[in-house]
Amino acid sequence: MFKRRYVTLLPLFVLLAACSSKPKPTETETTTGTPSGGFLLEPQHNVMQMGGDFANNPNAQQFIDKMVNKHGFDRQQLQEILSQAKRLDSVLRLMDNQAPTTSVKPPSGPNGAWLRYRKKFITPDNVQNGVVFWNQYEDALNRAWQVYGVPPEIIVGIIGVETRWGRVMGKTRILDALATLSFNYPRRAEYFSGELETFLLMARDEQDDPLNLKGSFAGAMGYGQFMPSSYKQYAVDFSGDGHINLWDPVDAIGSVANYFKAHGWVKGDQVAVMANGQAPGLPNGFKT
Repeated sequence: MFKRRYVTLLPLFVLLAACSSKPKPTETETTTGTPSGGFLLEPQHNVMQMGGDFANNPNAQQFIDKMVNKHGFDRQQLQEILSQAKRLDSVLRLMDNQAPTTSVKPPSGPNGAWLRYRKKFITPDNVQNGVVFWNQYEDALNRAWQVYGVPPEIIVGIIGVETRWGRVMGKTRILDALATLSFNYPRRAEYFSGELETFLLMARDEQDDPLNLKGSFAGAMGYGQFMPSSYKQYAVDFSGDGHINLWDPVDAIGSVANYFKAHGWVKGDQVAVMANGQAPGLPNGFKT
């Protein structure tokens, strides 16, 4: 069935959080495997004192104590892993650029925010790539529709906006990003420390090597750009292989659909309604 008309709706469905990668799959293959190694399961060798960029960082030491006492991690092995984590000043700068300010700045660029947004996403390449993804994973998309009530066009749209259907999943090592923000970014340290905690638990549960997983500069992962906390709450093993792998498009499809259902998606209900109110303080093109 020709689905182009549905894929063109993708900008309407940007609902997932966080702005990732096990080796990226090709156009015709699915990434279902997970890295081997058993990290965080058995110590590789003794590390008497943590080195690296976070050596002598009190926040890092407190985090290690927490993981050992709360979750039973091996202290020496966790020190070994965090000794290899890098402080990324580029991540700190990017987060500062997103920090809230007290001053209100007028919108930049020409009027017509929706038109500019639509132009960014509705391109011939994006439409074609969306159709290819839909056709390739039609069975999984239809199954997600049946299980969670979320239609294929919504799931395809979300994954397209988040990662261009797996083409742009991020190149930042997740451990580096989350360690940097946990130990050297006080404004959001509590939040990102929780994300790092969940990320390491995920790596242990799935027997992934935390030194190999890549994502966004904020630690978002896979096709749907899930933060570790979203993985914990909403990610599912939709492929049925016994593992939850956000870099597997089938697991990602099920996880995105489950995210929507958990946030109140109602099968067959309206996706959007026309807004009657206007914001008088905004110029034309930026009204709600």
